[in-house]
Amino acid sequence: MSVVPHSVGDAAGWQPVWAATGVGAWMSTRGGGSSRPPYDSLNLGVAVDDEPLSVQANRQRFEAALGGAVPVFLKQVHGTHVVHLQREHLRLAAPLEADAAVCTEPGLACTVQVADCLPVLFAAPHGAAVGAAHAGWRGLAAGVLEATLAQVCALAGCGPTEVRAWLGPCIGPRRFEVGDEVREAFSAAPPACFTPGARPAKHLADLCALARWRLQEAGLPLGQVEGGGWCTVEDPSRFFSFRRDGVTGRLAAAIWRLG
Repeated sequence: MSVVPHSVGDAAGWQPVWAATGVGAWMSTRGGGSSRPPYDSLNLGVAVDDEPLSVQANRQRFEAALGGAVPVFLKQVHGTHVVHLQREHLRLAAPLEADAAVCTEPGLACTVQVADCLPVLFAAPHGAAVGAAHAGWRGLAAGVLEATLAQVCALAGCGPTEVRAWLGPCIGPRRFEVGDEVREAFSAAPPACFTPGARPAKHLADLCALARWRLQEAGLPLGQVEGGGWCTVEDPSRFFSFRRDGVTGRLAAAIWRLG
């Protein structure tokens, strides 16, 4: 992809380029933060043993990049639970346990963290409702994207054909080697979603292709699924990658209603 990340409010990242209206969105990169190696430097994850004060400073930088919107981080567990964010959730002492969030309140940002898994943002027409989902292969297979899309539609009173989605950076199809259990979890997927691996019983999986397929099956036209194509493993200067580094930081994607 040709998008060049830039800085806003001292936090590195970029605004997704897509056709959604009435929404703000932001995808972080690893630059512009306070964390030391191996979390250098804009690590936004609190559960990776980074220095808490560094993460706090990084999250403040991330929030500043949202231009007044408030990010709501989740405790992600590779599941399918979708939380409907409301202002009262800002007062909670602990993060909500979920892998996706939806919202209708302006300025409240649905936020998911990744370090190889796929972040997916959703926008209903005119930003009537927004959503963000954290999708690794387990979440994809279990239906986290379908669950998020359904709740965005329910809140906005629209159908899936009216929603737009954006795919962020994730582990790419040249790097995501998986076993037979993953291939079997997507037994109905188009053949192009998997290619043979270099070793017996291994396959190379295309997370973005799997996400597009699942969204299309759920009624969202492929022409309304944008983004994708950035490989976290192959771009260490911009992205954290658990598969590449093991101990590392976390990126974040956020979306919110304007108004």
